Amino acid sequence: MTLEEPVYDLAGLFDQLGLPDDPESIDRFVETHRLAPDQPIEAAPFWSPAQAEFLREELRKDADWAEVIDELNALLHK
Repeated sequence: MTLEEPVYDLAGLFDQLGLPDDPESIDRFVETHRLAPDQPIEAAPFWSPAQAEFLREELRKDADWAEVIDELNALLHK
């Protein structure tokens, strides 16, 4: 029996956040949600409290998800 490595990508992050994780849904989310230049991703008003807490904790711990959260952060700041 082999253990599967967790997938740390945008689709996996959206799944963790309880959001649709197919490419079209991710693109639509990024197109319709924007962050102010100095707004931290976890402070965005469109997250539920649980989603914001997940993002905050993962970034604080510099956990495995932090790199993917940074990627989403960059997309939302474009």
